Amino acid sequence: MSADTPGATLHRVVGLWGAVWMGLGSILGTGVFVSLGIAAGVVGPGVLLAVALAALVATANGLSSAQLAAAHPVSGGTYEYGYRFVHPWAGFSAGWMYLAAKSASAATAALGCAAYALHVVGNPDWARGVRVPLAIGLVVVLTALTASGLRRSNLVNIVIVSLTLATLIVFVSVGWSHVDVTQLPDNLGWTSLSTTVRSPSALLHATALMFVAYTGYGRIATLGEEVVDPARTIPRAIIVTLVVSMVIYLSVAATAVAVVGAESFADATGQQAAPLEAVASAFSQPWVASVVAVGAVTAMAGVLLNLILGLSRVLLALARRRDMPAALDVVSRRTQSPTRAVWVMGGVIAGLALLGDIRLTWTFSAFTVLVYYGLTNLSALFLPRESRRFPRWISVAGLVSCLGLAFFVPWRVWMMGVAVLVVGCVWRAAMQWLHRS
Repeated sequence: MSADTPGATLHRVVGLWGAVWMGLGSILGTGVFVSLGIAAGVVGPGVLLAVALAALVATANGLSSAQLAAAHPVSGGTYEYGYRFVHPWAGFSAGWMYLAAKSASAATAALGCAAYALHVVGNPDWARGVRVPLAIGLVVVLTALTASGLRRSNLVNIVIVSLTLATLIVFVSVGWSHVDVTQLPDNLGWTSLSTTVRSPSALLHATALMFVAYTGYGRIATLGEEVVDPARTIPRAIIVTLVVSMVIYLSVAATAVAVVGAESFADATGQQAAPLEAVASAFSQPWVASVVAVGAVTAMAGVLLNLILGLSRVLLALARRRDMPAALDVVSRRTQSPTRAVWVMGGVIAGLALLGDIRLTWTFSAFTVLVYYGLTNLSALFLPRESRRFPRWISVAGLVSCLGLAFFVPWRVWMMGVAVLVVGCVWRAAMQWLHRS
């Protein structure tokens, strides 16, 4: 008898706090340990304003995702919402862009995790050539863990998030004891608006980058089929996750910029891909840098784990509607995991990690994820009145913000994103032709 079941549904095993921990595990990783430094390089001390603006955009998107997931709690997220409430092509576009965006984010997490891991062992001379193979090895290990089932993955995630929170509390509490009060206004950009924000376009570019750092809450929605009492659990979990992550991002960004300044913070990202560890190295307590490095390794491993979970569920949803090969529409009887979809996504992530460019993978994910969440808000606007939990203007604000911010990333990146979308449309047309023939 086969150990796999084609067309099977997934079991509901995740409660409220399990969903919150999954959301935090998806958010508190690459965003806080890497992308804050990337954004600081774009906008300077204005990174704090970018974090706050991104939080507002994420809130609008989060509320749209919450009410959609409560109304239609199945695996697939906006792929399913777009299909049901807007049009099949809108749903497919969302699913395809999600796979592209989050695969790039996962590759970023793998590369960032490898960079911090090498810092833990002292970053020896041979480290530069090892970072990419180490990242790929991590992808393989976590793909195997994800394929083993959601219960085991969720337990590992809770341990990882606990370690991450402890690490960030240590960084912030020790960091503020090293702030030079005389340099604080300059470092935080309080002297004038011109020193805080280099230009409006730079601010919006940084906001787009930081918005991606918040979007881990979407993992809760993509696992809608596995959440207990989804109509109540998913909206609450998304809201709690967003509030906690906003407080943490602002605290960490303010600490890093206050201690070393935005320029040094950004330089550490470009040179080492491990900016928080570089900031912690400036503390008089050398052990803090080691704690941050270890915490970053576990945090980004957690992000990668949660991304593989979310990506595999979206791929499963596409296979169910035959927008992907039917062979991927399989759930293991033993592990209750879509193992084929899990391993396919693991292979895609490993391939992107071969690029070895942490800025490219993160910036590309910024454009594609903004398109995805734009479609999320569009889907929310089509919800029937009786299913709506929040005012329509919230979804309108989210839609306008996402589509507006999408074009403040470098033009080469959004052209690449448009090309990926065109390839996806050709793919779906080919799949439909094959099923008709």
